Amino acid sequence: TLLAMVIAIVLAVGLAMMRKSVNPVLRGCAWFFIWFFRGTPVYTQLVFWGMFAVLVPKLSLGIPFTSVEFFSIDSNVVMTSLTAAVVGLSLNEAAYLSEIVRAGLEAVDAGQVEASKALGMSRSLMMRRVILPQAMRIIVPPLGNETIGMLKTTSLVLAVPFTLELQFATNAIANRIYKPIPLLLVASIWYLVITSVLMVLQSMLEKHFGKGFEARDIVKHAQLDTDADQRGDKSLHAKQKNVKGRNDAAMLGFNA
Repeated sequence: TLLAMVIAIVLAVGLAMMRKSVNPVLRGCAWFFIWFFRGTPVYTQLVFWGMFAVLVPKLSLGIPFTSVEFFSIDSNVVMTSLTAAVVGLSLNEAAYLSEIVRAGLEAVDAGQVEASKALGMSRSLMMRRVILPQAMRIIVPPLGNETIGMLKTTSLVLAVPFTLELQFATNAIANRIYKPIPLLLVASIWYLVITSVLMVLQSMLEKHFGKGFEARDIVKHAQLDTDADQRGDKSLHAKQKNVKGRNDAAMLGFNA
C-alpha cells in the first residue's frame, strides 16, 4: 500500500502539472491517462499486469523493424508478482489522485502566483515554496481517504496473484483448515487496525498543514472583535453626546 501510494502521488503531481500546462500535447496525454485508468476496473488492470509476461515474453532493446538487438531480458524477471501488483495499483490510483492534486492547486489564490512571479521565483521554486504548501491543506483529507481505499483495494491483487497479501493469505489458511468465517474476522480486524493508524496519521497531517490557516483565522477574528469594540466605543460616545445635548437643551428651557 505505502509503495503504491508513494509512486501514485509522484505520478499524480506530474499529471496535475501536465493538465495545467499550456502545451496541448502534455494536456492531451494527461487527459488520456486519466480517462483510461479511471474508466477501466482496477481488477481488470491487475489481471492484465499479472499476465504481462504471457503477453510480452521478452523485453528487448534494439533497432525497430530490424533483427539488431542490443539487450533482452525475460519478462518474468522484471514483472514479478510484487511488481505487477504495485504497478497496477499505483497507475490506477495516480489517475484519481491527479484530479485531487489539480483541485488543490487551483484552490490557491491567483494572487499568490502573481506575488511569487513578482519576487522572481522560478516555476519549480514557486510550486515547492508557495503553491504546494497551501494546496496541501485541501489535498490531505481526500488523500487520506484514497490511502485507506487503497489499503482495502490491495485485497484485489489476488488477481495477479500476489501470495503475500493479507486477504490471499487468510483465504489460503481458511481453505486449508476449512474455517473461512474466523479467518475473515481475523482479516477484518487487521484491516481495522491498519485503517485506524492511517486515520490518526491523516489527522496529524491535517493539523500540521492547517497551522498557518488556523493562526490566520485567529488573527482575523481578533481584528473583527477589535473593530466591533471600536464601533461600540464610537456608538457609546455618540449616545453620551446626545444625552448631553438633551440635558443642555432642557437646562436652557428651564432657565428661559
